[in-house]
Amino acid sequence: MNAAPRLRSRILLPAAALAAATALALSGCTANDSLATQYRSGNGQNYIAGDGTVSEFAAGNRGEPVSFTGTLQDGSTVSSKQYAGKVLVVNFWYAGCPPCRVEAPDLQSLSQKYAAQGVEFLGVNLYDSVQTAESFEKDKGVTYPSVLDRDTGSVLLAFSKTVPPKATPTTLVVDKKGRVAARILGALPGKGILDSLISDAVAEH
Repeated sequence: MNAAPRLRSRILLPAAALAAATALALSGCTANDSLATQYRSGNGQNYIAGDGTVSEFAAGNRGEPVSFTGTLQDGSTVSSKQYAGKVLVVNFWYAGCPPCRVEAPDLQSLSQKYAAQGVEFLGVNLYDSVQTAESFEKDKGVTYPSVLDRDTGSVLLAFSKTVPPKATPTTLVVDKKGRVAARILGALPGKGILDSLISDAVAEH
């Protein structure tokens, strides 16, 4: 059963939701990224994402812990068991997704900020090959791991049973008990929002 959002949701301005196509050669930094630039300008070319809506879930309404297993880009296996007792930030993405390209530096920055507090970050790549995913991460400076989920969809399915990632990108904050504490549909509506959500989850006992 889907978790019910708590009533005191944060009030946010919607993020821009239209931008470019879904394939390109990855090169240059975000500032010189054509898809990212088109996304920022609102120049829609058949790309529709979420609107940046943030939902928070009260501890008593989070349901059961999410159990998942996936395969990382290096071929190793990762599972929810490895994150027991830790706050986990899960970001669903793919390389040709314009807002994914825009938000990547903020996700990387927050992953570094909270590393000392034991917070883990995990990407879930929905469409790309190993080579494309690795090229994106090198280009954007992303150092946390990603699951390649395009063949099995196992991680996407696991989270869809509780708090569905209904747009790309979607970012989830998972509490120390493995339950989804918050969801951002679409691009991050500013780094500070996710920063606050992570901080709240870290402070929970």
